This record gives sequence, C-alpha cells and structure tokens, in this order.
Amino acid sequence: MKLGLGNLLGGLGVAAAVFGRHALRPRPVPRSLAQRLEMLPCTDAPVRAPVTIRWNAYQVPFIEAASDRDLMVALGAVHAHLRLGQIELMRRIAFGRVAEMIGPLGVEIDRSLRLFDFGRAVPAMLEAMTEEERDLAEGFVAGINHVLLDGGEKPPEFALLGIEPEPWTLRDLLTLGRLASADISWLVWLRLLPLRERLAPEVWQALWPRLVAGGMPAAPAARERDLGGRAVGAMLRSGSNSAAVAAWRSRSGAAMIASDPHLPLHLPNAWIIAGMRSPGFHCAGLMMPGLPFMLLGRNRWIAWGGTSLHAQGSDLFDVSHLPAAALRERTETIRVRGGRRRTLRLRESAYGPIVSDGPLLAAKRPLALRWMGHRPSSELGAMLGVARARDFEGFHGALRRFGVSGANMVFAGADGRVAHVLVGHLPRRPMEAPADLVLPVEADASWSRIADTSAMPVRLDPPEGFVASANERPRGGEFPVGYFFSPNDRSERLAALLGGDERLDASDLRLVQRDVAGPGSLRLRDLLLAALPAEVRRDRERRLLEALRQWDGDYGGHSAGALAFELLLAGVARRAGERRRLSAYRTVWMTQRLLHEDLAALPADTLRAAVAAALPKAARRLARYARWGAVHRIALKHPLGHLPGQARLFNAPAFEAEGGNNTVHKSGHSLHEGPHAASFGSCARHISDLADLDANDFALLGGQDGWPGSENYLDQVELWRRGGYVRVPLRPESVQATFTHATTLRPPAAKT
Repeated sequence: MKLGLGNLLGGLGVAAAVFGRHALRPRPVPRSLAQRLEMLPCTDAPVRAPVTIRWNAYQVPFIEAASDRDLMVALGAVHAHLRLGQIELMRRIAFGRVAEMIGPLGVEIDRSLRLFDFGRAVPAMLEAMTEEERDLAEGFVAGINHVLLDGGEKPPEFALLGIEPEPWTLRDLLTLGRLASADISWLVWLRLLPLRERLAPEVWQALWPRLVAGGMPAAPAARERDLGGRAVGAMLRSGSNSAAVAAWRSRSGAAMIASDPHLPLHLPNAWIIAGMRSPGFHCAGLMMPGLPFMLLGRNRWIAWGGTSLHAQGSDLFDVSHLPAAALRERTETIRVRGGRRRTLRLRESAYGPIVSDGPLLAAKRPLALRWMGHRPSSELGAMLGVARARDFEGFHGALRRFGVSGANMVFAGADGRVAHVLVGHLPRRPMEAPADLVLPVEADASWSRIADTSAMPVRLDPPEGFVASANERPRGGEFPVGYFFSPNDRSERLAALLGGDERLDASDLRLVQRDVAGPGSLRLRDLLLAALPAEVRRDRERRLLEALRQWDGDYGGHSAGALAFELLLAGVARRAGERRRLSAYRTVWMTQRLLHEDLAALPADTLRAAVAAALPKAARRLARYARWGAVHRIALKHPLGHLPGQARLFNAPAFEAEGGNNTVHKSGHSLHEGPHAASFGSCARHISDLADLDANDFALLGGQDGWPGSENYLDQVELWRRGGYVRVPLRPESVQATFTHATTLRPPAAKT
C-alpha cells in the first residue's frame, strides 16, 4: 500500500468534508498580541505562588518564578499557549494514533509507528527519574493541561482533525521526547531500503560501499512522500551548524557561541524562543515544542549549542532464518475516524520489533529493529543539568545521561574556554564499515557493550581558538559513531570564516550565519565546463557559459552563476548514465562528491554528449529566470494550508531563498531544472556573547506563535530575511524594560 502525501491530504479533505462541514468555516481571524495574551488562562493555575510571564513584541516569553516547579508549570502553559495544535498532533503521531485523525488512510501509518514503539523504554525511564526530575516534569505537564483543559478556544487543528482534549501524563511527555529522538539511521533506511529491494544484488553490493563512503542522503522533506516518514523526519535533527569562539579570539574578551539548526521548513517553526529565571534556572534559548528543556542557549556561566551527530543508534537485523516460535505477537486496537476499530497484530523478536511488517520499512524478508531509544536514558535530566552547569566539567558530566539521538554539543564558558563533545549512547561496533544496510543477527553482539559520552572524543581549548560542527564525519574515537555524514563543505567554510589572526565579534558571527558561499561546487563546475562544446553559437548558451566561468561559488539570490550551474548539473545528471542510476540519484540525493565521481568516470564522449544535450534547456531557463533566487524559493506551509482554499490563510507568501545544499546558510533542494521550493535548511538562529548577560540574540524563520492569524504568526519572516534578531536579555532590569507585556499565573484562591 502506497502511503503518499496525496493520500494524507486526501484524508484531511475527507475528514473535513465527512466529519465536520463546519470545520473550515471558522477561518483564522487576525489577532493582536494583546488579544492572544488574553487567551492564556491565568487564574486557578497549578502554581504555588504567582508567576510573572513577561512578553516582548514578538510574543517571546521571559518567565520569573519563585520556585523551579512553578517555572516548569509556566513553561508548560507557554508551550501549550503558543503551539497546542503542533504538540497535540505530534503526541498522536508518537503513539500511532493517526487513524483517529484522518480515518482509514491512517491505519497502516499507525502500524509502522506502533512497530517503532517510541514509548517502549518509558516505564523504565519513569522508574529511574529522580524525585526532583519527576516534580519538574509533572509541573510542565500540569502547565500544558492548564491550557488544554480550560475550555477556551482551541486552535484550528482540533476541529479539522477531530482532536478532543485529553489530559497529558508523564508517559505522554517522555514518549514525545522519544519521537523527538528518532534515529537519523531511519532517514537513511527510508531512502535506501526500497532501493535495496529493487536493485539486483550485484548492483546493490557495488553501490552500498560508495554510499557509506560518500555522505548523507537527502533532507527529510526533500523527496519524502509518505506521512509517517515525514512525521518522523520532521523530528530528526539531521543538520545544523554550531560554533564557539574562545575569549582570546573575541573582541569582547569573552567566549561567544553561534548556532543555526537545520530542519524541514514549515509552519509553525520547529522551535520556541524563551527566557526564564527561578532559584535553579536563569537562562535563555531555543526549545522544541512540548519538551521542557533548552537544547540551545546560555545561562549566566556557559552557553551551549548542538548539531546532529548522525550517530547510528539503530541496526536492522535479518531475522528470516529464525523459527516461527522465536517470534511473538502482540495485538493493539486502534480507533479509526469514521470507521470501525481495527486490531493490529505486531510481531516481535529477541532482536526488536519486526518493523518490515509496516509500510515505512517494508521488505521481502522480516527485519527487526534494534534501537538505543528502546533502552532507558535521561535526556531531560541531562539537559536540565546543562542548563544549571557553571563550567565545562559540569556541562560534560551532565551529558553522560543523554542517550538519544546522538549529538555534537558545542560549549562556551565564562572562563573563556570552548569545547566540542560527542554525546549519546552507542554500541561499540567494529571499526570497519558494515557489509550491508541489513545485518546478520550475529552483529547484535556489539549491543552487549554500550558506550556513553565519556567514551567519545572531546576537543577542549583547541589552538585555533574556536570549535565548529556541521555534521561532518567526526575525528578520532575507538569505535564508529555512524556511517552517513554531511560533506565537509560547511565545516571547511566555517573553519575558513572563523580562522586567522583577527579577533571576532557578534557581528562577524551574524555574517557567518548568512554566508552563502559554496566553493566546494567549483570542482564539479570545472568538470562541466571542460565538457562543454568547443564552439557555442547561440547567444543565450554563450551567456550561460560566461556565467559559469565567472561564478565563484556564490549562492546568493542574485547569482546567475549558481543558477547556471544548478540548471546544467540537473540536466546532465538526468541524461547521463543508466536509468537505474538516475533512480538512485532521486532516491538518495547523492552528494556533489559522488556526482563528481560518477560524471568523471564517464567516457569523455558520453559526458560531452550529456552536456550538449542539457545545454539548450539550461540556457533557455537561465535566460528566463536570470538569477538563483528566482527559481530557488522558500514556501512556508502549515499542514492545514495544503487544503483547497486554505493556502492564503495558513501559509506564508513564497519568497526568494539564498544558499544551497552545502552552504553555511543552508537551504536544501534536490536536482531541479526550474522553480522549486527549498525543503530543508536553516530555520532558527542563536548568538550569545558571554561578555554581556543581555547579548543573546535569536530568530525564527516564521514566527513564535503557532496560531494562524496571530500578529506573531509570521512576523519574523522579514526580520529573518534582513538578518535581524530578537534580543532576550538575562538582566532583570533589561527584561522589564524590553518585555513590556506582562501576564501573571495565579494559584487557586484559598478557600475560607
């Protein structure tokens, strides 16, 4: 059964038409910041003392609480106020409850999601929680429930998808956290497993080593067409840049940090900006909706950022040889909107659930999933520890409890030190690369020896005075952390921008985050130039040739050279090679390194013929569009904006994008010969200078508020485009001066 995006949108349309013709009538209406803040229920809150939430003009909150638990209650209320529809949708995905929202089309999606079994480790995690962690987590849940169950107006996702308010529990919170920790390996498998099933064994065996050596497959939303894959992919932190500059390289005399995470580009944004102060916490940063900790940010003493480690915290095992008695079965009953309940039979093995029984990882032979996320760990405890840390030792020690998914964590300290550490729990596999994507069960022996953060490489106070991470292959280590990494283009460009003898300041870091130079593309450009016909007669083809020759790798929106290069490359890639190779390109999005290898290996006459055949169309498109930004666009869409007649109400107007697949300012795309939307890339920014408690700047591609029609739904788009930031200070007097709207959560009145 093919689970296409069209099926999802069709399911939503059926849901709207069949289950509530009124669902789309209450269209989003404009709401000012003041009107939105009035919607936050402030009385009878589950706090022990009044909590003040100050808001700036972008609806960014700064919470001031007299106790850590009350702070967490307020955080839960803020997350629900800003992103209730978003977190309710993700909660149902985490539990495999899609059919409840879209009807029978969701049944097989739920089968795959329940086979992943995101909540498997949750009972053990609850048992291992410290008393304080439980108290804080329960406070966050109580804050969500305070907004969810107050009886006020609910976001439009509720009416359209038939969502009824249900109280959150700690189990819900930790299971959502496991969904957010989905393994990067699954993204690889979603692309490669169908290819492995389709290709002849000898063809696959020749392709696999090149893929392992070559780099990362496509971005989550680049060519993903099924709902389950998009839901999982949306939570994968499969990209990002993060860098820290030591005090001796900084003009301010203090360390600095800059991070910009990369995720699918959609509405609402995948991040929330927040600031907070309580007895145990005083920090500002970026949070993922529905999770009670800051993944990127700073406190009074340290700052931290992170990128995906591309760690392989999972393995797929071929269990086809196991006797039938070795497989057990559990049944689960699911509700189906507009239909009868269905019973799903889900198979298990000693090596994990048989995920090939679901459509996302379907295969001819039964495949079992071994995932580190099925073991208990405490990302909550780890990140709360980071938020309280005062030095590198406290930061690094807290991260030992962080299990999934693996991350590069970047550190900057008030003492001027910087560091880059690898974080996560991983099996100690052999150093040699695996012989195949699917492993024999004998390889399960590696899972008896689990390493944590303390066993992985650390770079502390390097002589160049900075550390930077851009998902490149890590250096050093006693065992492989993974096999699929991003090309070195971004990491090398970051090193070039941050290196040298000159001191840097925050304005330099702002320029770094917007850098769109792609010098790594020039080697492939030169290969195409060498294959162009010796004599080009048409004027427009000569203009393309001249644009290519003059291009310096700049992917700015104005660049004619970037457009000429991408148009010609896409045309050549489609015309060169055999059909099955082109299918592999479309399936896995080969890196430019692999494209260069493939094209360079072609006979010279074959490459020249492919370039000659692609040239006329590329030249026509260049003459029509003239610059990269005219075809490379950003179109921010809300899930409800896919429905007929709803785009104007829920989506942002498309605009020109800058950057490309391998630029520091990333805006990912597959090979295109015409207009297209960037599917993945930079979606949030953070810069802090530890010389100043107030020098903490953030920006979101979109807005802070997930409520369509709100004043703050899209208000950061133009700010983002011009390179602006929202400042979140830490000094109380600065917060009072700039966060001028205040709401107060009040406990229930004492009974007399």
